[in-house]
Amino acid sequence: MSGIHPSAHIDPSADIHPGAEIGAFCVVGPNVSIGPGCELRPHAVIRSNTVLGADNRIYSFSVLGEDPQDLKYGGEETWLRVGRGNTFREFSSIHRGTQVDRGETTIGDNCLIMAYVHVAHDAVLGSDIIMSSHSGVAGHCAVGDHAILGGGVLVHQRVQIGAQSFSALGSIVIKDVPAFMTVRGDPCKVYGLNIEGLRRRGMSAETRRTLRRAYHILYSSGHTTDEACDRLAELAEQCEEVAILLESVQQSQRGIVRPSSTSQPSDD
Repeated sequence: MSGIHPSAHIDPSADIHPGAEIGAFCVVGPNVSIGPGCELRPHAVIRSNTVLGADNRIYSFSVLGEDPQDLKYGGEETWLRVGRGNTFREFSSIHRGTQVDRGETTIGDNCLIMAYVHVAHDAVLGSDIIMSSHSGVAGHCAVGDHAILGGGVLVHQRVQIGAQSFSALGSIVIKDVPAFMTVRGDPCKVYGLNIEGLRRRGMSAETRRTLRRAYHILYSSGHTTDEACDRLAELAEQCEEVAILLESVQQSQRGIVRPSSTSQPSDD
């Protein structure tokens, strides 16, 4: 049932779709747009300059669109833009961007943001991402589609987390994680491909075998990263997933996470 609870505080400039539901004691600030089917549970806060697409659920005591935690921020107009179908559980906090970077924080579609998660300024999250409770990404980070961050995972600023990767419980991520990898530890290291995740998303056995070849080229061949990329480029012509892996490595600015001495690409 749609509607706005009489105890909610709504800024006059806010644009709220008639099909949205705003619960008791919610706060919706200036320059906020809330799409159809959105639900704000009691005490949720949408601070300012935030655009929510359709069918997002914001649970109690979550704060979206708050000022960035950056000493360089001086009150400039910056934004948070959220796609559709996302869930933000209790006490999650998502901050707007800064003008020294993109000027906005962006979240795609169908992400599950669990309790006590923090997404900092200028981060870019893709779609179908799971961030487990107490995990957080610092400013200027990027997280690829279908990535999973386990409970308590902490990601250093400007790190890139590749698509369909898995960061295990309590990992401290200070280097870029290539697509499709499983990482864990403090600091985290690669422990093979995210085979279980790839199976769950219906990736064929042939494609998984090709990615195992790519893993060996990248991590077990003795090549430098540049040399490995040259070989991966040949394999990428035959396999779209290898092309995604290659792009995640080539785009790295901080260097990629290296493997543990005991790691192996996961078996099929």
